[in-house]
Amino acid sequence: MTARIERVVTEGVVDVDGVEHKVENNTWILGDDEDAIVIDPARDAEKILEKVGEREVLAVICTHGLPDHVGAAIEVAARDEAVIALHPKDRPHWRLTWPDTWPDIDMEDDGLFEVAGVQLEVMSTPGISQGGVSLYCEGLDAVFTGKTLQADGPGRIGGEYPALADQLTAIGGRLFTLPHRTRVLPAHGEESTIGDLEPQFDAWLSGSLTRGAEAPEEEGPLTDGTRAAGIRLNLRDE
Repeated sequence: MTARIERVVTEGVVDVDGVEHKVENNTWILGDDEDAIVIDPARDAEKILEKVGEREVLAVICTHGLPDHVGAAIEVAARDEAVIALHPKDRPHWRLTWPDTWPDIDMEDDGLFEVAGVQLEVMSTPGISQGGVSLYCEGLDAVFTGKTLQADGPGRIGGEYPALADQLTAIGGRLFTLPHRTRVLPAHGEESTIGDLEPQFDAWLSGSLTRGAEAPEEEGPLTDGTRAAGIRLNLRDE
């Protein structure tokens, strides 16, 4: 059977330093008619499992340990006793949501998962968090980038870049080495391609991300996953 990629969009609120932000999340399902892997299971397990249907969930993979990536991880995995995978450097983030549990698998750079005849390669892409990863599926010309890279550029948290230098290094050194046709499937917003985004990289390096940033005039979720009352960008590595 042919592997395919499906998207589930969920909504909720995330607290960033005491400020609540409205969030829309993409959860991605990779598989065929029998088996599936769930990537970034955001808060609504019922909605995600409805999309999965009768397929067996083999693994739940979290590109980051942030709350809006792992909020439904336990419930989604529990239905079929699937394993949960997370990079070990993001365990502290995981414990903020799930203080009494640990993920089953500690992902490492260049690790592999397989489902429906295709492989997912783990690519270390820190920046938003130390343990952030992307998942490259060469067989389907797609990369699941979590919050690392989105259609409007590098992802943010509450409008800020926690470690922009690391994030740009990961984007340039790992993601932008992929073929231009590769679909970029992020945790927030619409998809893009490597070919569409790569030409903007030099401008990001020259500081365009930190110039002229203003808060949005209209209510609603930003494509970085948050609605911040005032966006303050930060170049410091933390």
